[in-house]
Amino acid sequence: MQKINEKTDLPQKRFTRTIEDFTCENCGTEVQGHGYTNHCPVCLWSKHVDVNPGDRLAECKGLMKPMYIESKCGQYVIVHKCQKCEFTRRNKTSPEDSFEAILEVSKQHRSHY
Repeated sequence: MQKINEKTDLPQKRFTRTIEDFTCENCGTEVQGHGYTNHCPVCLWSKHVDVNPGDRLAECKGLMKPMYIESKCGQYVIVHKCQKCEFTRRNKTSPEDSFEAILEVSKQHRSHY
């Protein structure tokens, strides 16, 4: 049964855990997925494959560049932007992510301002 958001009367988004390995199309790293993996831990790039997290229903399939890093409640969040359709999505970092890559994205974003 799908939950309904009482404020909007729209179905709530559900997360689908999808365990799959992939090769990063940006840097070529072989990534072992654990069901919550949605970006490369080396370069932080992602791919526009989901409508709702884990569903693999997006038709775009464009590469998603890590544009900037946000910090929320002590957790880093990567904001990705699709290079094909310009869709943006926020994704939590994981312990496997390169801290150097997180710093580099942060530094690049700051240099544009």
